[in-house]
Amino acid sequence: MRRFLLLLFIAVLLNDIILVAQNHDLILSQTNKSGIYKKGRKISVIAYTPGQAGDSLKIRVLKNNTQILKKATTVIERDSLVVFEGTFSDPCSIIVEVRSKEKNSAIGLLVEPEKLRPGASCPKDFDSFWEKQGEILKALPLDVKTTDVADYEVEKGYSCTDTEINCPGPKPARGYFAKPEKASPGSLPVVILVHAAGVKGSWCRSEPGNAMKYAKMGALCFDLNAHGMLNGQPDNYYEGLEKGELSRYYLQGLTNRDEVYFRGMYLRLLRAIDFMARQPEWDGKRILVLGESQGGGQALVAAGLDKRVSAVVAIVPAMCDWMGSLADRMGGWPQPFESKASKDDMLKTLPYYDAANILKKSKAIIFTEIGLIDMTCPATSVYTAINQAKSRKIIYAVPYRPHQKPEESLAKTWEETVYKPRELFIQDYLR
Repeated sequence: MRRFLLLLFIAVLLNDIILVAQNHDLILSQTNKSGIYKKGRKISVIAYTPGQAGDSLKIRVLKNNTQILKKATTVIERDSLVVFEGTFSDPCSIIVEVRSKEKNSAIGLLVEPEKLRPGASCPKDFDSFWEKQGEILKALPLDVKTTDVADYEVEKGYSCTDTEINCPGPKPARGYFAKPEKASPGSLPVVILVHAAGVKGSWCRSEPGNAMKYAKMGALCFDLNAHGMLNGQPDNYYEGLEKGELSRYYLQGLTNRDEVYFRGMYLRLLRAIDFMARQPEWDGKRILVLGESQGGGQALVAAGLDKRVSAVVAIVPAMCDWMGSLADRMGGWPQPFESKASKDDMLKTLPYYDAANILKKSKAIIFTEIGLIDMTCPATSVYTAINQAKSRKIIYAVPYRPHQKPEESLAKTWEETVYKPRELFIQDYLR
């Protein structure tokens, strides 16, 4: 942890130097380099446009991702110009986008994000609902099936198996389980990997190499796929699922509390945690859940639903503040409340699966990265959720990050100030 704290200090120092979001020669700078403001504070965003005099500049300013505060076109007369000024009295997000003839750039900011609260209230029977789900899981005796990994050479001193765990999901939990061989009982931490949204892409499938990476770091690792689908299948298997039963899976069952698709996803996650906690090598203390986007949302959910989870790394997490639109904010991915389903029915179902409610009982360390120009998992939705947790939080709010990794011109900055501290946090936590 000492190395992590040192790198965190270096990241902060670099952020003192790096004040802008840029796309080659179209550069944006804001009053506060961190992108975080107190209410009533004057905010200025300046565009630097060297060598573009006479060109036009299109400006768009969004509040809470959806409300257009400004839309204008101006002629560039000098090397810099103020593209936005304002003050705000309420917690909110602001995204400033500019586009010239060939260049574009965007920068984001937040006003008092620590005061954001969920768009809808938590159901009174929320705790009893999840206690019942836990009882359903416990009532089903654990049944585990393993097969050797095909087309992957497992290094000597480690084991890796394609593992299936029964679950009332209705699908089983499936993934790859890797560990160092001959580890002493009670000696190793657990890592559970969860994936971003999708079905057929490489980013949403479990892979032996993912699990082996953390096994080599001295952990018991389970790489869980979100859907309970078979691992290691030909591409046409995943393409068939994407076009068939898993087509728009994230909008399935929105109006029935017991049929919301995320119920099965969350139960499979809890089942995987239970399986890993039964491994004799587990040290009984550390369970780290790691994911991005949909996986980041699952990581937060794990922290809120299972007290054994001691830390999570949630990168631009989804499934947060789904009813944010009731507070004039965009909800988190997949924006189910913005769908065409009955709003009245969704208000009776979705709050049970919203990380903004689930996190209230979290005791885990939360390491999160938030993109302040993210239009998929809005910054306000993530802050709303993590505000509910009373545990320790390490927050990287990145003014120039969209949902994907930052563009090439900012990649090095991001690697040094965000990615490396994250990796060092993981290494130190597992040491």
